[in-house]
Amino acid sequence: MPGSYPMETPNMGMTGPPEVASVPEVHSREKTKEGSSPEPGWISMEEQPLQAAQEGAPHDVPGKVGHELFGYVGIEAVLDQMRIKTMKTGFEFNIMVVGQSGLGKSTMVNTLFKSKVSCKATTPRHEERIPKTVQLQSVTHVIEEKGVKMKLTVTDTPGFGDQINNENCWDPIIKYINEQYERYLREEILISRKQKIPDTRVHSCVYFVPPTGHWLRPLDLEFMRRLSKIVNVVPVIAKADTLTLEERAEFKQRIQRDLKAHGISIYPQEDFEEDPDERILNDKIRDKIPFAVVGADQEHQVNGKRILGRKTKWGIIEVENPSHCEFPMLRDLLIRSHLQDLKDITHNMHYESYRVRRLNESNRLALSPVNGLQEKDEVESNL
Repeated sequence: MPGSYPMETPNMGMTGPPEVASVPEVHSREKTKEGSSPEPGWISMEEQPLQAAQEGAPHDVPGKVGHELFGYVGIEAVLDQMRIKTMKTGFEFNIMVVGQSGLGKSTMVNTLFKSKVSCKATTPRHEERIPKTVQLQSVTHVIEEKGVKMKLTVTDTPGFGDQINNENCWDPIIKYINEQYERYLREEILISRKQKIPDTRVHSCVYFVPPTGHWLRPLDLEFMRRLSKIVNVVPVIAKADTLTLEERAEFKQRIQRDLKAHGISIYPQEDFEEDPDERILNDKIRDKIPFAVVGADQEHQVNGKRILGRKTKWGIIEVENPSHCEFPMLRDLLIRSHLQDLKDITHNMHYESYRVRRLNESNRLALSPVNGLQEKDEVESNL
């Protein structure tokens, strides 16, 4: 019969010639009836992976192992290689703290890294003066722990929110963040670029909310709305020990409602999540944000142990005790569990958006007729 080809059927105890299928190849995922054999010309489930491999079609299920190893290969050794390389070269982490004066920003940073790393700590007998405009101050330290080196840059923003008129007080901060993106971009597009580009981009911006117990101020909302588009913003309730536990919980709920109502996407952002397990973890974190924190860089004796905390007339507030404040959650997020993710989001999302925008602007200027006429006039004037 023209167009028909014989296909061998599975061994069914038949001695006669194989039947001829009226269709060359028929693919079916339906199971045959119990006790019967596949009809001639049909492809069984056992034969499908082989045929898919022959036709070059992908058949592996994502997340499942394609082949079972029958001996040791040593794939996991790459983790040791990465660890050794990181210990030798170190890595950078850049954090910015924003908030009005007197909220304990410097103390909080010192508490996070358990060392004197804030700008104020580097200047002995620092005389506190409120600047007339926002002035950004950056200080860099190299911190080493168990052989791992981290180049930490802390950027403070004295003067933010301290004036009577705080209109556009976020402009210097936005300008600074974009300048770091621009610096990285210029190094990246060079023909002969450095093997390791210095990374001064801000990976995390911790915003200190005053413990008013009421609503977020228009200044707080506008700042986080603008900054969340270009940097990872993590809001915290500063000096949470000035609020009772009931006031703290109510204030936190109000802040969460304000952020949602104004469409402010804080870190960790839902839009950037792909892994289901990661989404479950981050949902728990988002339920706790803003973290109610207390900073302290002095130790006290409590039950024979040295405890980091703040001494009050009612007792000692233990900074690292989850029942006293949520500082451990902030530390875990910034350092222990999400530090690399903060850097990845900065590079793959925020910096990438800036890079695309800048390159598009450059292309438009290069193709603009006005720009071309200006270049022509310059050439003619030189002649």
